Parts: sequence; structure tokens; C-alpha cells
Amino acid sequence: MITTPRFLSCFTALAVACLSLPCLAENQPPPGFVALFNGQDLTGWQGGSTFDPAKLKAMTPEERTAKIAKWTDTMKDHWTVEKGELVNDGKGDYATTIKDFDDFELLVQYKTVAGADSGVYLRGCPQVQIWDTNQPSLPEKPDRNPRLGSGGLFNNTPHAPGRDPLVKADKPFGEWNQFRIIMTGSYVTVRFNDQLVVDHAILENYFDRKSPVPATGPVQLQTHGGEIRWRNIFLREIGSEEAAKILATKGRSAAR
Repeated sequence: MITTPRFLSCFTALAVACLSLPCLAENQPPPGFVALFNGQDLTGWQGGSTFDPAKLKAMTPEERTAKIAKWTDTMKDHWTVEKGELVNDGKGDYATTIKDFDDFELLVQYKTVAGADSGVYLRGCPQVQIWDTNQPSLPEKPDRNPRLGSGGLFNNTPHAPGRDPLVKADKPFGEWNQFRIIMTGSYVTVRFNDQLVVDHAILENYFDRKSPVPATGPVQLQTHGGEIRWRNIFLREIGSEEAAKILATKGRSAAR
């Protein structure tokens, strides 16, 4: 059982308690959450890529619609639903929620294979990293350390808070891993398989490091390199009062 921080709502406590229940295999959300994936088809999802949200927003409506349609076409070629699981073959554009979100708590489970490389984009920005942790560190890429484990904010500046996970908590191939991600303002906390791996760290804006991440944006499931399966993708939107309490508990202001 996860120890629930005092600033989280009773809904969160119930959600955590439900994480071990068989109902999750049916993509049924815990109290206070909604299911982003219905377990049957791609309703609520479109294509996306590693693309600056500010540039997408600056496009004309016609340009933006055409861009998303192109991503969606290549996304649908590589994403399928099998027995209540959202499956990607390691190719194609990313599964991206049609809806944008402000502050939220996200629950998601996944399992993957050797050689795969994936992650969860928050408000369209990379990312909570998913590694094949058996990969060696490479001398030519000294800041790329998959052996440290998944769950870190990999696209942050090397050595920045949250960039690498506090502990390695990945399960062996073939087993389901579970993220619980809380995002308030630019701050992200990640619990991975019931262990704290990112403690209220700023998610840097990969596209413009002088600016904060967007105030709203989609959740994206990024994949490449090998099959990955997702299920039980649940989200609870966090209101401004609760977000302020979370930030205050960590000594932060509500400013983004």
C-alpha cells in the first residue's frame, strides 16, 4: 500500500487502495478519476509527436488540423487494442489525448520489451522516461543512464532535480509497471511501482528552457524501438485550491 501524502484528497487515497483490485484490468477508474482509455478503441485519442506546443498553437486552425490529421493517420497504423490493452508496435506517432489538461493526477500501467524506449509526455512536453534498464551506459552518451531506472524527467538538463530517478523501481519484462504522476504548475512528482522516484521537481520546457511548460496540454504516450502495452490510464483533474495546497506543502508558490 502506498503511503498517501497528507496534501492529497480522499479520492487519491481511494484510488491508491484500488490499484491492486481486479477492477483495474477492466479499465474502470477509481473514484474521482476518469478513464482516458476505454479498453475498447481509440476514442478520445489522436496522433501527436515531439513538437513545440507553442508552435502548434501559433498555426492557423487549418494548418493545425492538417498537422494533427497527419499524425493521427500514422498513429492509427501502429496502435491497436487487444483484450483491454492499448498496444503500440514500437513505431508511428504518439497516442495523444484530444483533451488538454491543467493540473492533474495520472495513473497508468505499462509493460514493455527489451530495446524499447518510451515515456509519458505531460502537457505535450517530454517526459517521464521509460527505459529498458538492461541497456548499458554508452561512453559517447554519458548523461544517458538507463540502468538508473525509469520514471525520471529525462529531458530535463543533466543533473537537474528529477532528471534521474531517486531509486530504480522497474519490474522485470513481462510484468506490469505502474506510474502515479502528480503535476501542479510546472512541478511533477512521480511514484513508480509504489516508490518515490521524482519528488516535486520542475519539468523543464524542452522546447524553450527559458519559459515554463505550457499551462495546459495533452497527455501523450511516446513509443519507439519496441512493443509497449498500456492499460488503466486514469486521470483526476486537480482544482486550483488543491493545487495551491500541494505547492504550499512543498514551499512553492502557485506561480508557474
